[in-house]
Amino acid sequence: MIRIGILGEIGSGKSYVAQSFGYPVFNADYEVSKLYQKNRKVYLKLKKLLPKYIHEFPISKIQLSKAILANNSNLKKIIDIVHKEISNKMRSFLKKNKSKKFVILDIPLLLENKINKKKDILIFVQSKKADISKNLRRRKNFNPRIVKKFKKIQLPLAYKKKISTFIIKNKFTKKSVKYAVTNILKTIK
Repeated sequence: MIRIGILGEIGSGKSYVAQSFGYPVFNADYEVSKLYQKNRKVYLKLKKLLPKYIHEFPISKIQLSKAILANNSNLKKIIDIVHKEISNKMRSFLKKNKSKKFVILDIPLLLENKINKKKDILIFVQSKKADISKNLRRRKNFNPRIVKKFKKIQLPLAYKKKISTFIIKNKFTKKSVKYAVTNILKTIK
């Protein structure tokens, strides 16, 4: 099994690119939102650590946003709890898909949380700032202050781009992404 990690700026279209490969995708953002909606154990841990903000289940984005914006250390507390659960989900995903030729890892903090392996193929998704802004504004509950906090905990984009095996210039069209993905798959098969 070859692991392909998708890197890039928040809102650059990483999840769309990941889906375009046509292989199993581990989407960490999706798994995290499922945790907030369905996992009482995570809720109880967060409620214990952040009782002023986390007070009802399922956990809403509003509760999380208030906690993150109130105090810089709250984001780290949330990540510490969520990371353990997501790591378990990823191990289970990898085990389930071990016979597949490729698996795609769509994990925003892939490098920061040292989830990547040396043999992983890293693909950097590059997009224009204007396209990223437009994409982010379309998101439900978009909050630029939250995005800014997440950007602060991420490694520099220049570093991510430098260590990537491939770069996909996402023009937010199906044609451009499909063409880039097809060429990458031809190269690595």
